[in-house]
Amino acid sequence: MEELEKKEYYEVNLPPYLQHDLDAMKEGKYPYDCLWCELYGSINSAYVDGVISEDHAWYLREMYLGMERV
Repeated sequence: MEELEKKEYYEVNLPPYLQHDLDAMKEGKYPYDCLWCELYGSINSAYVDGVISEDHAWYLREMYLGMERV
């Protein structure tokens, strides 16, 4: 899957709490460390709850949190 396709697929139809935190991170509304922690927690919650896949979670972590999957 190409990057643009991944972005279109992985950044739509997210649960509201994850979409809220992702939007806040994109907009840079609050201190970065707070945004980072909120988004990290929301991604993990969505993954553990089975709302998003492991690949989906890692895409968001790599794209917005600067993490690297090893």
